[in-house]
Amino acid sequence: MIYVFDAYCAWSYGFAQTMVDIATLHPGIEVEVVSGGLYVGQGRVPIRQLRDVRATNRRISDLTGVWFGDGYERLTADGSFVMNSVAAARGFAALRRAAPERAVELSAALHEAFFVDGMSLAEPSTHKRIAVSYGLDADAVVAGFDHPWSLGVAQDDFAKVREMGVRAFPTLLVQVGDRMVPVMVGAATAQQVEERLGVFLRG
Repeated sequence: MIYVFDAYCAWSYGFAQTMVDIATLHPGIEVEVVSGGLYVGQGRVPIRQLRDVRATNRRISDLTGVWFGDGYERLTADGSFVMNSVAAARGFAALRRAAPERAVELSAALHEAFFVDGMSLAEPSTHKRIAVSYGLDADAVVAGFDHPWSLGVAQDDFAKVREMGVRAFPTLLVQVGDRMVPVMVGAATAQQVEERLGVFLRG
């Protein structure tokens, strides 16, 4: 399976626990987690310039049960914070390299750092904190985040997403023959994903 997310995407945040559950239910299936690149280039604007953020977040909470923490709410109230998906993808690349088998969990940890605690995913200290909490080599993660290598990995992730034709996050795909086919896009429960996934696994 390939799981395409963006660490700054609220819909991806809403899907994070479902993805953790799916990965737990299928330990024998490899899950490749790829950063999507939602806020890049001219898309990097202050939160206040994004449309209907609070209404969208309420809808996500209603559909998925996730909550948005005080730290994040302070960011949205201030409105000046700029989400940079390139920086977030660089941090994820460093975390993923440190523990590739825990990539799904680490993607969820990035969401919590931002949407609960209001921490910037462009700050090395954020990725260091996640690394420490997961028992990883925090210094190696920070060094990877700061190194030009992580920028190349982030750009490779974005290019892969474009090549697969993924235009919305989160998207979960499975391989059918020589094609990658979407199983689910957007909000979904683990049961809904299981039902869809079963069609492909049985086929």
